[in-house]
Amino acid sequence: MKRSLTTQAPPSRSYSWAVVGMLWLVCFFNYADRQAIFSVFPLLQTEMHLTVIQLGLLGSAFAWVYGISGPVAGLLVDRFRRKSAILGGLEFWSILCALSAFSRTFAQLIIFRGAEGLGESLYYPASTSLISDYHGKRTRSRALGVLVTSVYAGTVGGGLWAGAMAQKHGWRMPLFVLGLVGCVLGAILFFTLREAQRGSADGPAEAHAAVLSASQTLKSILKTPTVLVLAAVFVCANFVALVLLAWMPAYLYQRFHLTLAKAALMATIYPQVASMAGAFVGGLLADAWSTRTPRGRMLTQLVGVSAGIPFVVLAGHASTLNGVTVGLIGWGFAKGMYDANIFASVFDVIRPQARGTASGLMNCVGWLLGGGTAPLVIGFLSVRIGLGPSISFAAVAYVAAAALLALGALRWLSADVERLNASAFDETARLGRA
Repeated sequence: MKRSLTTQAPPSRSYSWAVVGMLWLVCFFNYADRQAIFSVFPLLQTEMHLTVIQLGLLGSAFAWVYGISGPVAGLLVDRFRRKSAILGGLEFWSILCALSAFSRTFAQLIIFRGAEGLGESLYYPASTSLISDYHGKRTRSRALGVLVTSVYAGTVGGGLWAGAMAQKHGWRMPLFVLGLVGCVLGAILFFTLREAQRGSADGPAEAHAAVLSASQTLKSILKTPTVLVLAAVFVCANFVALVLLAWMPAYLYQRFHLTLAKAALMATIYPQVASMAGAFVGGLLADAWSTRTPRGRMLTQLVGVSAGIPFVVLAGHASTLNGVTVGLIGWGFAKGMYDANIFASVFDVIRPQARGTASGLMNCVGWLLGGGTAPLVIGFLSVRIGLGPSISFAAVAYVAAAALLALGALRWLSADVERLNASAFDETARLGRA
C-alpha cells in the first residue's frame, strides 16, 4: 500500500508549537489521574482496610494493563488518525477516573485502575508520533522535552490537589473532578487539534513512503538493536520513576510524620519541578549535541541517569527532611534529562511509519517490566528492610541503565542510523523513478 503523492501545506511554526501545547494539556490530565490515587493511599488503607501489598497492586494493575495494551495501541496509531486516538483515549480514561470514585471494594477499585491503563495506552504513541511530524530533527528533542514537562506538572497537580482535597472531602472527590474536567477538555480539543501528514518533517521521501504492514513494522523495530537497548533502559528508568511516584508520599508521611497534604506536596513538587528544568536542559543539549554526532541524544540520557544514581540513594537514606529534599531535587533534574529524549532517541533510528508501534512497544516493556514491578517489589522489600532502604535500592536500576546506554551508543547506534538513512535514500530514488 502506497501513500498518495499529494502533499499538505506545511504547518506554521506557531501552530507546530500550539500542537505541543494542546497535547501538553492532555498529558497533564493523563498523569494527574494516575498520581491522584497515590496521594490518597493512607485514606484508602484506612477505609478499605488494605495491606501494603494491596496498595502496591493498585499501582501495578494500571502499569500491567497499560503495558500489555502498548503494542496493539502502537499498531493502531500507525494506521489510524492520531487525533482520534488521543481524544478518544482522553474521554475513555476520564470517564473511568470519575467512575472509580464510586468504588466500594478493593476489587472494584483495581478494575477501574486497570481499565484506565487501557485508555491511556493510546496517548503516548499517538502524541509522540504526531509531534514528530510537526517537529523535525532540529527541534524534536525540545518539542518532546516540553511535552514531557506536562508529566511532571500533572504529577504535581494531581498529587498535591488530590491530597489537599482528600483531607477535606475524602478520597472520592478528587478522582471524580479530575475525570469530569478531562471529559470537557477532550470536547474542546476536538475543534482545535489537527492531524499531520506522516513523515512530513523528515522530507518528501518519508512523507510519501509506503505504509508498512504489521509484520513489516514489527520486523523493522525488532531488527534494530538500538531500539532494543533503549527499551531495556526504559525498563530500568521506569522502575525508578514508579518508586518515586508510588512510595515517596507514603514514606514521607510515615518517616517524618508529615500531614497527608504536606507529604504529597513534598513528594511531588520538588522532584517534578526539578524534572521540568531537567527536561528543558536535556532537550536543548540533545538537539545541539545531535547536530555534531548521532549519539547526542543517547549521551544526554546517559548523563541524566548517571547523575541520578547518588540522589536516589540520598532520597531514601537521608536522616533529615532537608537531606531528602536535596535527593528529590537532584533525582528529578536527572530524570528530566533522560525523559526528554526517551522517544526522540528511538525516532533517530526508526522510520516515521513505525513510530507509533515503536512507542507502544517501549511502553509495553517499560511499564510491564519496570513500572509494573516497582510498586510491588518495593512493597515486599519494605516489609523486610524498611521503606527508606528499599527506595535507595532503586539506584541499582539506574546503574544498569547507564551501562546499557553506553553500550548501545558505542556499539550499535551508528550502524542503525546508517541503515535508516540508506532506507530513506532508496525511497527517494523510488519516487524519482515514479
